[in-house]
Amino acid sequence: MFTSPPNSRADVHENSGFLERTFAEHSAPLTRYATRLLGDPDRARDVVQDTFVKLMAQSPAAINGHAVEWLFTVCRHRALDVMRKDGRLKRFEEGQVERVTANDPRPGSSLEQAETHALVLSMIEQLPPNQQEVVRLKFQNGFSYKEISRITALSVTNVGFLIHTAVARLRADYAARRP
Repeated sequence: MFTSPPNSRADVHENSGFLERTFAEHSAPLTRYATRLLGDPDRARDVVQDTFVKLMAQSPAAINGHAVEWLFTVCRHRALDVMRKDGRLKRFEEGQVERVTANDPRPGSSLEQAETHALVLSMIEQLPPNQQEVVRLKFQNGFSYKEISRITALSVTNVGFLIHTAVARLRADYAARRP
């Protein structure tokens, strides 16, 4: 799948624009994803940087139509390599709760929304690691079941089952916690 770097000036310019757009659009979601996998924002940034270095070796035509999926797959594999190297393949077991911030804090509804968001995030932390991963890929990053399947190497049916089971558990847990 890896191709040689572009040779002509037009190819270099086209590739540069593609890389800039792709980085601008996907570096933040990739960093969030890698941080959730690794539990360490600094290491996550390193993994994302490695991912974009690998992207630089690709021709835009080689990954046209599935660049985001390619990025998340490479990022996931690199994060798993880092975790294996560290001997700590414990995904999502000790994750930090993501902080909810608002640009314009308002009393009442914004506080309730923040509490609900924090509650749901804490409930996601209680899901099994494989369910956490597919839920985050689906709802935080907007991937389809098929894309999640390719990123995680699970079958589409398994992805659907994991998401269905996770959402059912989250609904039940949320209903039990809310008055």
